[in-house]
Amino acid sequence: MHRIVSVVAPLGFRLQAQPLVQSRPLSSVQDVLRRTPLYDFHLAHGGKMVAFAGWSLPVQYRDSHVDSHLHTRRHCSLFDVSHMLQTKIFGCDRVKLLESVVVGDIAELRPNQGTLSLFTNEAGGILDDLIVSNTSEGHLYVVSNAGCRDKDLALMQDKVKEFQNRGLDVGLEVVENALLALQGPTATQVLQAGVTDDMKKLPFMTSAVMEVFGVSGCRVTRCGYTGEDGVEISVPATGAVHLATTLLKNPEVKLAGLAARDSLRLEAGLCLYGNDIDEHTTPVEGSLSWTLGKRRRIAMDFPGAKIIVPQLKGEVQRRRVGLICEGAPVRAHSPILNTEGTVIGTVTSGCPSPSLKKNVAMGYVPFKYSRPGTQLLVEVRRKQQMTVVSKMPFVPTNYYTLK
Repeated sequence: MHRIVSVVAPLGFRLQAQPLVQSRPLSSVQDVLRRTPLYDFHLAHGGKMVAFAGWSLPVQYRDSHVDSHLHTRRHCSLFDVSHMLQTKIFGCDRVKLLESVVVGDIAELRPNQGTLSLFTNEAGGILDDLIVSNTSEGHLYVVSNAGCRDKDLALMQDKVKEFQNRGLDVGLEVVENALLALQGPTATQVLQAGVTDDMKKLPFMTSAVMEVFGVSGCRVTRCGYTGEDGVEISVPATGAVHLATTLLKNPEVKLAGLAARDSLRLEAGLCLYGNDIDEHTTPVEGSLSWTLGKRRRIAMDFPGAKIIVPQLKGEVQRRRVGLICEGAPVRAHSPILNTEGTVIGTVTSGCPSPSLKKNVAMGYVPFKYSRPGTQLLVEVRRKQQMTVVSKMPFVPTNYYTLK
């Protein structure tokens, strides 16, 4: 889900370019960048800061990108994702409002249950991806991408005004909390020491408000962007440094930055908005049909439904696929060719997989080439290399679900 920018060419992996501020050393852009409540904390711990979607964020710390990646897979890592847009939608008509702009069945969510959904336009394109939680406190909690902050906020605010003008009961509030992601197989074991709630009763994509290591008013959501078990903690800004410092006292926990975050999400087959999905990609083309609520498909009452729903029943022209590649690492924008040498598609994300020690990528190819096992070619530095269409995720996910 979470949008990442192009920061990693010198580190041997790739992140995406942003329209706001491309990632580069801070000397030239420091004055225009926003800072999270953990900015000084990052500097004190050796964070290498880069410009990212208008924010100053760590791309990595003293450990290498690969070490941070593997530590997350084997133990757990702490990521600062406070740049994400957090909002509350409240009022009696809050579900009706959100369902007017997303594809998911928000009405079916149980108290404190969440889901990944998509903002779409009337042409069926994806405006952004977001996580929606139906809180037991009487509001919807929405987390969306920093790179889409302005357009997401405008979309929701305009819809609120429209609904209010019609006499409906809705409102919107931006949540100014920090957001910390603790990700990895030992994450909830670490967190359990600082909460009274039983983490075994909080499965994947559910949330609860609790005190965390002495910081009250935290919303803990069992989710993440790595494919591992873990949580995202929305914490009052004044308590963010205390919480991060306390978590780091556990030897299981290390800090990780944007670099590891990108390679982890790619191994997990998760989309990067602006690279793998965008306003010209439909959910079906992006292999995200599962986000379309069954009731919403039947009613065809979401933006772009007239384009998207018929695609569910027929072949789309192109499809997002996973690729395992031989030779040099494959980067975004590399051409994909059939075995006859004809260009048929484009790579949207790619990097060497630290876990698999293979080059992995995703991209778009015509439907007839999308079957796993299909042999194709990719062009890297004007040389053609063999690649094979692969199922995703590349590395098995470890989300915690109740049996």
